[in-house]
Amino acid sequence: MPEHALPFRLLLVTDWARADLLARVDAALAAGPGIAVQHRHPGVSGATFAAEAQALAALCARHGAPLFINGRLDVALALGVHLHLPAHGPSVDDVRRHLPDRWLSVAVHDDVEARAARGADLALVSPVFTPGSKPSDPRPTLGAEGLSRLARKLALPVFALGGIDADRARGLSCAGAAVIGAVLDANDPKAAAQALLAALAEAT
Repeated sequence: MPEHALPFRLLLVTDWARADLLARVDAALAAGPGIAVQHRHPGVSGATFAAEAQALAALCARHGAPLFINGRLDVALALGVHLHLPAHGPSVDDVRRHLPDRWLSVAVHDDVEARAARGADLALVSPVFTPGSKPSDPRPTLGAEGLSRLARKLALPVFALGGIDADRARGLSCAGAAVIGAVLDANDPKAAAQALLAALAEAT
């Protein structure tokens, strides 16, 4: 497990429905240090997922940005990058021995998952607000208070996920934020990323 502090506060989660995704990620990463990327593409073939991961790895390497792979230990190992564990995926204990020097992030939605997150390096807690990418999500939102409650149960950095924008980020108590649309849908992804980083620096 890496012992140094996380060098990022903004985690950009991919949405491959956007044909110009790589260009938008590239623009966002130009905002400077403090940004990481998570490769997520549910339902796609293994070959396509791996090819997309390779393209993102090259892009992140150019910017010096960390890359997390969603759920695929084999891809993370092949690229020498970090891994995100979905709520119903392998446990931290299952994969830590394979990635002793890489970060492991975990998805947390409730108290049970918070307890299972022990040993990870950061937790993505959601949905804090209604996700723009899942407007019909039936799960109740946590809000700032629910986020703080779960954060107190987690002895690791917490990243807020779900409907986060710069204005909302300022009112949250967390180590960082994970976003999709707030940056990828912006007319200027670089400016949107900079605004979020500034808001997180001001967060309570």
